[in-house]
Amino acid sequence: MSAELTAIPFNRPVPTGRELEYIQQCLHGAHLSGDGPFTRKCQELLEQTVGARKVLLTTSCTHALEMAALLLDLGPEDEFIVPSFTFVSTANAFALRGARPVFVDIRPDTLNLDERLLEAALTPRTRAIVPVHYAGVACAMDRIMEISRSRRIPVVEDNAHALFGKFRGRYLGTFGAVATQSFHETKNISCGEGGALLINDPSLVERAEIIREKGTNRSRFFRGQVDKYTWVDLGSSYLPSDLLAAFLFAQLEQREEIQTRRRRIWDRYQAELCDWAAARGVRLPTVPDGCEQAYHMFYLLLPDLERRQALIQGLRQRGIHAVFHYQPLHLSEMGQRYGGRVGDCPVTERVADQLVRLPFFNDMTAEQQARVIAAVRAS
Repeated sequence: MSAELTAIPFNRPVPTGRELEYIQQCLHGAHLSGDGPFTRKCQELLEQTVGARKVLLTTSCTHALEMAALLLDLGPEDEFIVPSFTFVSTANAFALRGARPVFVDIRPDTLNLDERLLEAALTPRTRAIVPVHYAGVACAMDRIMEISRSRRIPVVEDNAHALFGKFRGRYLGTFGAVATQSFHETKNISCGEGGALLINDPSLVERAEIIREKGTNRSRFFRGQVDKYTWVDLGSSYLPSDLLAAFLFAQLEQREEIQTRRRRIWDRYQAELCDWAAARGVRLPTVPDGCEQAYHMFYLLLPDLERRQALIQGLRQRGIHAVFHYQPLHLSEMGQRYGGRVGDCPVTERVADQLVRLPFFNDMTAEQQARVIAAVRAS
């Protein structure tokens, strides 16, 4: 295969700064386990940048969600609100504690939790509302937080797609009592596998440290607040290695450059596919007023499943890897155990058959993107 026809991946992780240098520093400093110097640097940078009260790095966004479920004391008698159109971890983390997911449909424009359906889904057993900022575009956080305050139900923001995105000038991840972040290799800023818990309710900070430290008060011991540490609560080992934090810190240092590159890629897709899409009944992403998106992905909504599959196959024949995304959780095997039925979330069911994600990675070249755009337009 000639160089110009080299396959274009859907995603690829890209070192952008001093990743190898910082990993070497970590090795020479002889602190490879969790909560080392680079872990603290990452946490402090995120706290200062987005304004969260406390940030704790975790081994994954999944583990950050599990910590949130522990922090909020969800159990078998409880329910939580979650969109059906999301990754399984958003529901699984709370279901692991015995809580029952109540699946709510998404808005047809942003593909986010439909805030207009939220109040009707609440019951006396609802203990958490878990909105997901899909594709890095904010949910309607004003209305969601209004309901949260009036019903005294905490919000857990799944912010896996939306680091550095904003809603009405305020960073996503700072609205809910807690929020979760992903640094998986498919995210804008990555360390391969990793996450973070953002804590905005100060009353939760100390217990979050305990949960993250296997249920011990180890953090208080290292601050000199107790003379020994012991098992005081439920918890697990949620600390990432400082090697991963070293890689992550180099990425975070380059956050403005990374976001600038991704905005350029997103804007070009939008500009060069809008006429093609309008002529074929294809919908492009919607970013409402007041939302400053995180440029996490670019997707197309084809008219139906047949044309979606044909586009993916056509791109693959041209050496371009495009993918579909979430399948409705309420119709999954587990979702049906919780009572999910066909027709419960009609927008989710439709979108799951229509959506195609185009290749999008930090060092995507203009030539690669031109190939993708030409191949889409030729389909």
